[in-house]
Amino acid sequence: SQGMDPQPAGSNFLQNLLLFGRLLRGLGLDVNPGRMIDLVQALGLISIGRPDDFYFASRTLLVHDREDLPLFDQAFEMFWRVPVSDWTAIQFGGMLKPRQKRGPRLAPPPLTDPPEDDPGRDGSESREDPVLLVTRTYSDRELLRQKNFAELTGDELEAVRELMQRMRIRLGERRTRRMRPGRGRLLDLRRSLRGSFRTGGEMLTLARRERKTKPRPLVVIADISGSMERYTRLLLHFIYGLAQSRSLPVEAFVFSTRLTRITRQLRQKDIDQSLEDVSGVVHDWAGGTRIGEAIKTFNYDWGRRVLGRGAVVLIISDGWDRGDIDLLDLEMARLQRSCHRTIWLNPLLGSPGYEPLTRGMQAALPHVDAFLPVHNLASLEDLAAHLQAIGARRLH
Repeated sequence: SQGMDPQPAGSNFLQNLLLFGRLLRGLGLDVNPGRMIDLVQALGLISIGRPDDFYFASRTLLVHDREDLPLFDQAFEMFWRVPVSDWTAIQFGGMLKPRQKRGPRLAPPPLTDPPEDDPGRDGSESREDPVLLVTRTYSDRELLRQKNFAELTGDELEAVRELMQRMRIRLGERRTRRMRPGRGRLLDLRRSLRGSFRTGGEMLTLARRERKTKPRPLVVIADISGSMERYTRLLLHFIYGLAQSRSLPVEAFVFSTRLTRITRQLRQKDIDQSLEDVSGVVHDWAGGTRIGEAIKTFNYDWGRRVLGRGAVVLIISDGWDRGDIDLLDLEMARLQRSCHRTIWLNPLLGSPGYEPLTRGMQAALPHVDAFLPVHNLASLEDLAAHLQAIGARRLH
């Protein structure tokens, strides 16, 4: 379901939904107007921005024969999830297969009635495989995923914010010191003895233990200086979404000329109230950039509190720095030694031909485990995959 979002785009979504029903009928599924009406009504009861909800609702209401499930899945995948950037039609003829139990499948009806003089109207000639013209709702979604945050229009900003709120990010887990029953190498003598009592004192099996695992803490340190102003508000929405996760321990900080912790403000359930609270505690919006001083403040005031338990640190900045470069080099090295991973997210990295030539980036990069772009939705999805794949071993 990654990459597919059937959220309505004007009237295109409803039009494509009707075309999808006609496609299924053309492929031989028993899809009638009543079932399409049921599906349209069901969309008001689910979150169609969540692809799995839309898929299962469609399959439940439109498929009434188990033999049709593979055909429906293939049609759904091609219709809703295959990009249409370079074409305007989908050829589905190769999906038609006769079924032995039902006898050979009849040729599917055309999407529009043939004219009176059509030689195939009386059935004397077989009809061609159906060809379906598709409005480019998927293409619009794909363009939005690839569009730079700094170039979004007002309506696109709102759409991106909604999509960010639906994103779910998980970190690779860490092993704790606590133990649990499992298949590890350590023996659990207490459970082994208890088990032997049930067998008359004979120890037939040896119980074992393994270490418990927990999600790694995530620490976000975001640049809100003047050079980041085009990205700041949207990235705060992203950080808010991270902070709302129940399974992901998150600490959030912002900096320009000084560092400010905003973790408590981001825990508000209402996003507008949360961002308003953030504005109330941050007093250096769009100011100068002193990355070294901000990282030093974090290391000395907050490092011991939030960097335990194998934390992963995300630094979001374009690397422009007016402060002491030697201090930045020293404090980045200290930060890298104190955490499990240091990941630098730079919105400029998504620009063609970009090279990290600023003094700040040159000083920081030797102490960074991953250097990634953060300029559009696609880059955030790549970040989510990167975080989930983080292993147990340190890279340094």
